Amino acid sequence: MANQFLTTKEIARAMLPILQDNLVFPALAYTDYSDTFSKKGDTIQVKKPPVYVADEFSDNISVQDVKEESVLVTLDKIADVSVALSAKEMALNVEDFSEQVLKPAAIAIAEKINADGLSLYKDIPYTCGTAGTTPSTLEAFAEAGKALNDAKAPFSMRYAVWDSAALAKFQTIPAVVNAEKCGSTEALRDGSIGKILGMENYMSQQVCKHTKGTLSATSGLSLLEAADAGDTSITIEASAGSLSGNVKKGDIFVLGGQNYVATADAEIDSDSIIVNIYPAIKENVAAESEVTMIGDHTANLAFHKNAFGFVTRPLELARGADSYVTSFGGITLRVTLDYDISTKKQTMSIDTLYGFKTLYPELAVRMLG
Repeated sequence: MANQFLTTKEIARAMLPILQDNLVFPALAYTDYSDTFSKKGDTIQVKKPPVYVADEFSDNISVQDVKEESVLVTLDKIADVSVALSAKEMALNVEDFSEQVLKPAAIAIAEKINADGLSLYKDIPYTCGTAGTTPSTLEAFAEAGKALNDAKAPFSMRYAVWDSAALAKFQTIPAVVNAEKCGSTEALRDGSIGKILGMENYMSQQVCKHTKGTLSATSGLSLLEAADAGDTSITIEASAGSLSGNVKKGDIFVLGGQNYVATADAEIDSDSIIVNIYPAIKENVAAESEVTMIGDHTANLAFHKNAFGFVTRPLELARGADSYVTSFGGITLRVTLDYDISTKKQTMSIDTLYGFKTLYPELAVRMLG
């Protein structure tokens, strides 16, 4: 009897649950998914989850409109793993094929998706902790909670994602070691730390490390021109002497006691540098006011679910090849098999299409490490 080779349908359906089990960040973000086929570069209009204000009732109710705000999200990411397969591997049963081929591929794709999502830290200006010092006490959880409380984030669906160094410190704290696991996160058991002080906590090896730009001056930095409330850029000069270096997206500046994040890279021009920032300047700041930068740090994140959006669409079926697309729970996979007669090799390509977007940056905080 001839060998029964695996089909793209069998491969896709076997791999999708493995991928879902290894994803951390997308499961914690607001998800937008439809079954409409798309391709890389497509722009999707996504409705932001609404935010309301609870008023004190007196004689009459205060009616609030349902604000259906939308943002544009570009599907600019394709996570792909392509491997050459022999007839022997294709003749394996599903269980053996999953262990030898699909599981390593799923882990690689999950790592890329998690890393892309966690890189959204660059949009967040709000911070707790000290740059260069790994969080190591329960105060880190308390500070994150306070930051979210001050931002009026809802109490439910609060999450934090820490790097492995922070986890190692936390594992010496009995309250963390004994933290009760939440039954709603069954698919995230491997990355779960537990619920602590109102937040579900996870560890990810893809938590980003931010290396700030090299902008500096011997005598410090200051504003070249006054910054007025509402401004979305500042011009920085050396307090004395010359200015050197550059600014990287995600750099955090402290001005007038407030944090602002650089929204784009910037270079020096004529002994000053113009930096686009978020949020807009809160209060007028005089020219020559001191500007400081937060140093290199690990960007652990604490956030409410609505802070970030994960948008995914199924890829179009590959033409001229054996291709199958499957979707479940907001995650899609495409598996394509193709045979190259010139090399007598069969290639399996597994890919998924997605994009990330910061929806409400005020609902997130960087826990510096």
